[in-house]
Amino acid sequence: MSIPLILASKSKPRRNVLFAAGVCPTIRVSHVDETAALEAAAAQAGVDVAELKVEQRVQILAEAKAQAVHEAYRDVAATAAAASGERIVGYPLRAADLPQEQQETAANQAQAENIDYSSAPIATTRDFSGTTFPTVTEPINALSNGDLPGLTRAQVGPLILGCDSMFLFEGECYGKPHSADAARERLKRMRGNTGELWTGHCLIDFASGRVARGASHAKVHFSNYSDSDIERYIATGEPLEVAGSFTLEGFGGAFIDSIEGDPSGIIGLSLPLARELAAELGIAWPDLWNVASPLAPPAEGKAAGAAHAGIKPPKENVRQPGDGWIDCACGRKHWGTNGAAGVLLARRDPNSGQVTHVVMQHRAMWSAEGGTWGIPGGATADGESPIEGALRESYEEANITPEDIEVVGSYREDHGSWGYTTVFAFEKPGHTVTPKANDDESMEIEWVPIDRVPELKLLTAMRTDWPRFAARLASLAAERAVS
Repeated sequence: MSIPLILASKSKPRRNVLFAAGVCPTIRVSHVDETAALEAAAAQAGVDVAELKVEQRVQILAEAKAQAVHEAYRDVAATAAAASGERIVGYPLRAADLPQEQQETAANQAQAENIDYSSAPIATTRDFSGTTFPTVTEPINALSNGDLPGLTRAQVGPLILGCDSMFLFEGECYGKPHSADAARERLKRMRGNTGELWTGHCLIDFASGRVARGASHAKVHFSNYSDSDIERYIATGEPLEVAGSFTLEGFGGAFIDSIEGDPSGIIGLSLPLARELAAELGIAWPDLWNVASPLAPPAEGKAAGAAHAGIKPPKENVRQPGDGWIDCACGRKHWGTNGAAGVLLARRDPNSGQVTHVVMQHRAMWSAEGGTWGIPGGATADGESPIEGALRESYEEANITPEDIEVVGSYREDHGSWGYTTVFAFEKPGHTVTPKANDDESMEIEWVPIDRVPELKLLTAMRTDWPRFAARLASLAAERAVS
């Protein structure tokens, strides 16, 4: 398997540069306060921010972003490593009391239910309620559980890449203009002139903690475009949120006469610099390749095939490693080439210790089984264990902060070629999780009273599993109350 790369940026141009070069990264936004990061670095150096050179600025910000994501992944790894309790694996497709035709082929399963699965992927599992099937129970972090290696056991990687770009023009550093007025003023000054686009990178090897840093730059020669060109360019919205108010790969590319230096650096991610930094960490660039056909455009994420009834997702979903549909032996299509996982987080009464609430996700209408309720989760990325994947996904979707919870058990529904892992967790004593919808995959995220869960319109798999899940949560809470 290739070494996973985590990009600390949601920039589509940066992602596309990597994808075209054979690397599909996991996206994790850093949420760094750039002004505060520059001020802190300047204060440490005993200078004003204005005295920092552009090369210093882009490297400071690139490292701040990479380190923020590094810290977030350390929280995930630490919570996963501290997981306690039991891991139960169920094998419903081995059930002796399933109809024989449902055990043989996916085609027979589809025929038995009179459902046509060919028109669109169906992300639901079959209803196994009332079915007895074999299970295996073992310690949750047992080496034999087949979920390893993960973040804490990898000898190298994943690599975390932070990037930042600034435009140096007439001795002044420019970031994103954010407003039409600022973009207009800059574009008028830039036409017929030359500036320098600087891009800083910081690459961190999660396994070793080693860090490599650097910056690239290129000269950009602009054409003598007209006032009308400026206004029509601003109307596209493109120059407002890009460093220097221009792009090479978008609408702005037609107004660049030539460049001297690294072209991918102008787009925001320097491939030569990234390759050099990987080499500093002892990693060959081809070891990061994980795209079978880089010439194909990046596919949309789970929205591709998940939308139904004509409902489309409100914005593009970014493809990540592990995204994709699996033709399962159960006769359905499931999301996640490495399987999928989610967190069932419970809150306990501080006095009795009994479970009072659980975090539930009201799924967006465009998603599979849209409008139902389930738990936050998604596809497990390359290099992650199911627990790590569940923790990452539940934070990205529902703001379940891993440092505030403790993993107390798990259940994996194993279909052979695919499996879904439900991670049971409690809020840590004295900690509070404030769930919220962090992306457009949810209509709402709520702490739901545990007695009200059966009243919700539940995802098929959750409806099937809820009685067992509720009983296990109660048992886990009782065990901890006694201890």
